Amino acid sequence: MPVKNEERNLSRCLAALSRFAEVIVVDSGSTDRTREIASESSARLIDFRWDGHYPKKRNWLLINHQLMNEWVLFLDADEIVDDTFCNQVSAAIASGRYDAYWLNYTNHFLGRRLRHGVQQRKLSLFKTRAGLYERIEEDSWSPLDMEIHEHPLIEGPVGEIRAKIQHNDFRGFEHFLDRHRNYARWEARRRLQLEAKGDSRDRSLTARQHMKYRYIERWWFPGCYFVYTYIVRFGFLDGAAGLHYAFYKAWYFLTIRLLVSELRVRHKASARY
Repeated sequence: MPVKNEERNLSRCLAALSRFAEVIVVDSGSTDRTREIASESSARLIDFRWDGHYPKKRNWLLINHQLMNEWVLFLDADEIVDDTFCNQVSAAIASGRYDAYWLNYTNHFLGRRLRHGVQQRKLSLFKTRAGLYERIEEDSWSPLDMEIHEHPLIEGPVGEIRAKIQHNDFRGFEHFLDRHRNYARWEARRRLQLEAKGDSRDRSLTARQHMKYRYIERWWFPGCYFVYTYIVRFGFLDGAAGLHYAFYKAWYFLTIRLLVSELRVRHKASARY
């Protein structure tokens, strides 16, 4: 579990992990009670300091530390598992059919559970020998010191866990805005990097990433995303929270588009001098 200043979320997450043989909390210099909360639990606390380059937090752990088990599940501190999820994970691992699993999530926004819209999913459960997260060379694009939009590159068959993880960040709306601003800065630079390398259709990208980076600079993309998640995927049934969430996701994609445009102008200006 990668963390930084997660005192409002961490206790809930750790309390739900009693069925796991080993719980590791990797901290990036928290200044609140995060470290104290982790130390009071049975979790193993590891310090991490990022230098702005590869590897980030999750890959760093996989490369530099021996884990107790063959399988690893990466959770954020605002993600809560239940017995149904744990049962399905146990059965999936015992089956031996796959080397990794996509996980599904239920988002909460402005204090309400979102039952509709575009559902979140991540490839966060896999055998440690099956792969690492994407290696992306960046030069401190943002303060993000762990893999957010990167996903593991798995050598082997991949399955899916149907039971959902509850994703509920108790740090509030201001934190949501700050976090997505940093996400947008990172994604804008990632878009230009892919273009410079001529691999915007790289096979390592997921289907969602292919679509996002292919169309992110089109003027209609944010609006179409809003219509898709709010109307087509019935986000309107989630009330005001559904409306606001769809709006801010569209705002996020628009922000990426404008940042890419601004970066292009800067690069052209610097090339002339």
